[in-house]
Amino acid sequence: MNPLSSSTDQPTAQAPVEVLAYDISWPSKFELERLHLESVLAPWLVGGIEHIGSTAVPMLAAKPVIDMMAPVHTLKASLPAIDAVVQAGYVYYPYKPEVMHWFCKPTPSSRTHHLHLVPIGSQLWRERLAFRDALRDSPKLAADYAELT
Repeated sequence: MNPLSSSTDQPTAQAPVEVLAYDISWPSKFELERLHLESVLAPWLVGGIEHIGSTAVPMLAAKPVIDMMAPVHTLKASLPAIDAVVQAGYVYYPYKPEVMHWFCKPTPSSRTHHLHLVPIGSQLWRERLAFRDALRDSPKLAADYAELT
């Protein structure tokens, strides 16, 4: 199966950028999707799926897209996961393929979820968690970050 054939949208179609006030439903939307993806990705996961990005920071305005990062051993070993994630309703796009497998749902032009399969312990893995945690731990940093949007 061609992973990009799972959508009628072109993979390069851009979603409009929209920043909204914090939505208290974002954590529960992540939890629902995490539970679903844990079963889909079970053969490749080497840890828990993380909620990353602005929607993972309480009270921070954000694009209303739930960003998730799932830990895998290696990108090569997780190649078969691409088809499994596509079957679960995501669109695969080779964005930064040297550091992750990247997906969006439901279409590139109308995104509600992003999924990043990232090798656990990699620089990208550590940086994304550190950034999220820094924003969560510092209201001042989160406020400064919000002003950038």
